[in-house]
Amino acid sequence: MPCVRKMNAVQVVKCIDDQASREVRYWTPEDGRPEKTGQYRAVYGMRIDADRVGATRLLRPQGWTISLIVSDEVRTALSRLGATGVRFEEV
Repeated sequence: MPCVRKMNAVQVVKCIDDQASREVRYWTPEDGRPEKTGQYRAVYGMRIDADRVGATRLLRPQGWTISLIVSDEVRTALSRLGATGVRFEEV
């Protein structure tokens, strides 16, 4: 039986490259959610700035923590373990 390990991404890094991403939308005052104004509303085709990530292997991007970013090394290990319920997309 394979060893089960838990992953907990507690590190949040400001790494989204707005200009390189396909589309980035922000909450505006017109949206009627003043507590969210200026925050990401949607991120499509996300690209990250690798310089900001550095050697970090597991993180969540600041402002869009719905995504979990893993290094190629972690992706490869998860694939070898046969991890289910994950989808990898290069960012």
